[in-house]
Amino acid sequence: MNISIITVGKLKEKYLKQGIEEYVKRLSAYAKIEIIEVPDEKAPEELSETEMGIVKQKEAERILAKINSDAYVIALAIEGKLKSSEELADSLDKLATYGKSKVAFVIGGSLGLSKDVLERADEMLSFSRMTFPHQLMRLILVEQVYRAFRINRGEPYHK
Repeated sequence: MNISIITVGKLKEKYLKQGIEEYVKRLSAYAKIEIIEVPDEKAPEELSETEMGIVKQKEAERILAKINSDAYVIALAIEGKLKSSEELADSLDKLATYGKSKVAFVIGGSLGLSKDVLERADEMLSFSRMTFPHQLMRLILVEQVYRAFRINRGEPYHK
């Protein structure tokens, strides 16, 4: 399986980079994984609804340009479906079984994802109804994808 994680903004925090690198290394035994960073749109702290829409749209154009046309797209969105680790594992297993070998996870910027990205998505996934920093979501996502592969192979993993 080829997994792309398309994410907005450059990761600066060393501790997050180290955690992500560790899980990407572990995942390489199961799948080809690529993390694609697209630039975030610079914006002032206080934005009107219209300005927020413009920022999200510019980020969306960058995201959509990185998605392969034949990829199954899973957008991380707070309004997405909540799944257990086992359910995520089952979803990835079914995608592989039915010929969807390219999966793209999309993590938006601090303002979230635009309507265009959500419409391109085949599925919306939520890790919680709580809001997490988008930088931290990268680490959580790669850990959960790694856990999913371990679950699907019946390999032990700390609970």
